[in-house]
Amino acid sequence: MRRVLSIALVGCSILLSANGIAVAEPNMDPELRNKAKRAVDKGLRYLREHRLEDGSWSKSVGVTALALRAYLQSHRKYDESDGVFITAPIDFILKHVNDDGSIGESMHNRNYNTAVAITALQATGNPKYQETIRNAQNYLKGLQLDDTDGYPKEHKYFGGIGYGGDERPDLSNQYLAIEALRATALDPKDPLWERALVFVSRSQNNSETNDQEWAGNDGGFTYMPGYSPHGGTGSYGGMTHAGLISLLFAGVDKNDPRVQAAYKWIQANYTLEDNPGAKKKQGLFYYYHAFAKSMKAYAEPKITDANGVTHNWRNDLATKLLSVQDPDGAWVNTESGRWWEGNKDLVTAWSVIALNHAIND
Repeated sequence: MRRVLSIALVGCSILLSANGIAVAEPNMDPELRNKAKRAVDKGLRYLREHRLEDGSWSKSVGVTALALRAYLQSHRKYDESDGVFITAPIDFILKHVNDDGSIGESMHNRNYNTAVAITALQATGNPKYQETIRNAQNYLKGLQLDDTDGYPKEHKYFGGIGYGGDERPDLSNQYLAIEALRATALDPKDPLWERALVFVSRSQNNSETNDQEWAGNDGGFTYMPGYSPHGGTGSYGGMTHAGLISLLFAGVDKNDPRVQAAYKWIQANYTLEDNPGAKKKQGLFYYYHAFAKSMKAYAEPKITDANGVTHNWRNDLATKLLSVQDPDGAWVNTESGRWWEGNKDLVTAWSVIALNHAIND
C-alpha cells in the first residue's frame, strides 16, 4: 500500500501531456498568472480613463509611448483596430515627429522620448510607420559620442548617449536607445553597437573589463562612468539591470565575463522590496521595469540568490506588483517621487510593461 501511494505521489509531481510525455514545469504559477492578467487589465483601464483629449498621457510623448506599449504588448494583444484608445496616442506621437527625426514635445529628454516612441510604433506591427522609425534610428545614432564629436576612444564618455542636448551621456539613456534600436532591427553589424559597448563596459564595477581607475569588482553598474546619484561609484539595482539589458541586446554572449559579473551582482542583491543600492526607495518602479526586461532577456526562469535560495522571478515580481497596486488600478511610488515616480500615468505604464514581461513567456 505504501509503495502504491509513493508511486502515485511521484506521478502527481510530474506534468504529463496527453500522450504521456513529461512536460516542463510552467515558468509562472498559473493561478498567479491569472491574477497578474487581471492586474494588467485594471492598470490598462486606469490608463484608458486618464488619457487626455489630445490622445496623450501627461502631455508627454515618453509617457504616452510607454502607455501605448503597455496596451500593445499585453495579453489582450490590442491593436489599432480596437479603436481610439490605441489610435489617438499614436496620432499624438506622430504629431511630435521633428524634422531631424527625433520625436518629442521639446528639446528635453529627446533621446528618451524618441527611443520609447519608436519602440511603441514598432510594436504596432504597422509597416506605415517604418519611415518614421528609420529616421528616428538615424537621430539616435547621431546622438552617440565618438571621435567626430571630440571624444576619442580613450575618453570615458566615448560611445555614450545622453538625453539629447549637450548633457553628459548616462547608462539609463544608453539602455533605452539600445533597446529601441534592437526592437527596430538596426543592423547588428552597425558600428554603433561596438561603440556603445565601450561606454556600457566603462559604467560597470568590473575592473577585469573596465579600464577606468575608479572601477570596483562587485560586477554591478552605476549611472555613468565614475558616478552614482546615490553616492560615490556604488552599483545599484536599476542601473545593473539596465546594464545587463544593454549587454545582451547589443549582442554580448551570456558567458561573457561582463554578463556573468552583472548576473552575480543581481544574485547577491536579489530583492523586490527596494531598489538595491539606491536611497530611500528612489527609482523603485524604474527598477521593477528594468528587472523584468533584463530577467526576460537573460532567459532563465529561476534565479538563486546569495543565500542559496532559488526564486521564480516572475512569481516574485507579480506578487510584489499586485501587493502595491491601488484599488483604482494605478501604481505610484508612495515613498519617493524622484524621477517622475509620483506620476501615476508613468508608473502604471512601467508596471504593466513589467507584468507583461512576466506573463508572456
